[in-house]
Amino acid sequence: MATTPSAKQVLGRVVLVTGKEEFLAERTVVSVRAAVRAHDPEAEMADAPASGLTLASLGEMSAPSLFSSTRCVVVRGLEDLPDESVDGLLDYCAAPVEDVALVLVHSGGQRGMGVVNKLKKLKDSVTEVKSEEVKASALPQFVTAEVSSRGGRIAADAAAFLIQAVGHDLRSLAAAADQLVNDFPDEQLTVERVQRYFGGRAEAKSFAVADAAFAGRRAVALEELRWALDTGTSPVLVTSAMAGSARSLARFMGAPRGARDGDLARELGVPPWKVRQVRDASRAWTPEGIAQAVRAVAVADADVKGQASDASYTLERLVLTVASLREPR
Repeated sequence: MATTPSAKQVLGRVVLVTGKEEFLAERTVVSVRAAVRAHDPEAEMADAPASGLTLASLGEMSAPSLFSSTRCVVVRGLEDLPDESVDGLLDYCAAPVEDVALVLVHSGGQRGMGVVNKLKKLKDSVTEVKSEEVKASALPQFVTAEVSSRGGRIAADAAAFLIQAVGHDLRSLAAAADQLVNDFPDEQLTVERVQRYFGGRAEAKSFAVADAAFAGRRAVALEELRWALDTGTSPVLVTSAMAGSARSLARFMGAPRGARDGDLARELGVPPWKVRQVRDASRAWTPEGIAQAVRAVAVADADVKGQASDASYTLERLVLTVASLREPR
C-alpha cells in the first residue's frame, strides 16, 4: 500500500495493520481515514476495540447511515477478539462491503496470530501493512524519508546528528523533521541547521564530548564538556557516551578484516553511517590504547556515580586521558 493510499485501495477492502510500532500503525490508520474523507467528506468514522466486537456490532458500524453510505471502521487490539467472533469477522473480510474501509489493528506478539494468519490468506480483499519496530541501523533512512515526504532534503550527517539529539522515538523524529522542513523550505538541512534547533539536547552534548575526546581534540572536548555540564547534562550521560565510543572502537578493531559495513553495523550495534566514522577514528588507536580508555571510562563512571566529590574534575580528567591515549597521525 502506498504511503497515502487512494480510496480505491481501501474502500471495499480490509487493511490489516500488524507490528509493535504504534507510531507507524497509527500513521496507517490516519492515512486510510484521510483517503476515505478525500473520497467523501461526509463519510462517517467508527472506532472500536476488538474485545467487544460481534458480528452484530460490526454490521452496525459498517451499515450506511442517513447521511452517507461511505464509512471507515477501525478495530483495534485484534489480539483481544473473542473466539466466538472470529468466524463472523473472517466471513465479512472475505466479502467486504463496497463503501466501507475496514482497518484491523493487531498490536504484535503471538497472541491472536491465528486470526491474523487466516486474514492474510484472504489476499483478494485483505491488504497487510506491517508496522515493525525500526532498528537503530535504519533510523537514518527513516529520517531521510520523513524529510523527503515533506518535500525537503537532509544531509547524511545532519540526519545522524538529529538521531543523536532527539533519540530513537519515531514520533519525536517525525515531528522534528516536520519542524525543520517547515522552517527551512526548499533548503537542504545541514548539521548547522539541525544543531540550531536540537543541539541543546543532553544526548547530543554527551556524544559531542565523546566524539571530540576520541578524535584527540582536547580543547574542543573540554569546551563541549563544560557547555554540557553548565546546561544541566548529567555526568552519567557523558560517561555513557564515552563508554559507547570505546566499545564501538574495540569491536571494530576486533572484527574480521574485509567485513561489509552492514555486518559491521550489526556487530558494533550502530547504524551503517556510524561505521565510517568508527573506521576513521580507529586508525589512530591501538588495542592497548583502547583497553586503557575502557578502564579509564569505567573508573570515571564509578566516580561520578558517587565515589568522587567533584564530577566536573573527574570528567575533565577522563577527557584528557582519553585524548592522550590516541596515537598521533
